[in-house]
Amino acid sequence: MARVVVNVMPKQEILDPQGQAVVRALGRIGISGVKDVRQGKRFELEVEDGVSSEDLEKIAADLLANTVIEDYDIVVESARKEA
Repeated sequence: MARVVVNVMPKQEILDPQGQAVVRALGRIGISGVKDVRQGKRFELEVEDGVSSEDLEKIAADLLANTVIEDYDIVVESARKEA
């Protein structure tokens, strides 16, 4: 078993209203110096050994991300050994 993390973020050219709202809120609570915030999604998957990298790509591209407006990356965090 392994833990796989899929991070999904808006593409750079896509407006991120949630990120902009966070930047504005930072000013209201007295924090300066943060120029930009991009808000995305993180998915953690526990997968069995038989799940291939091609399967993970399909999951990310077809189900977790809207590839028209979002980019994603896939990170295999750890392989877990069962006792």
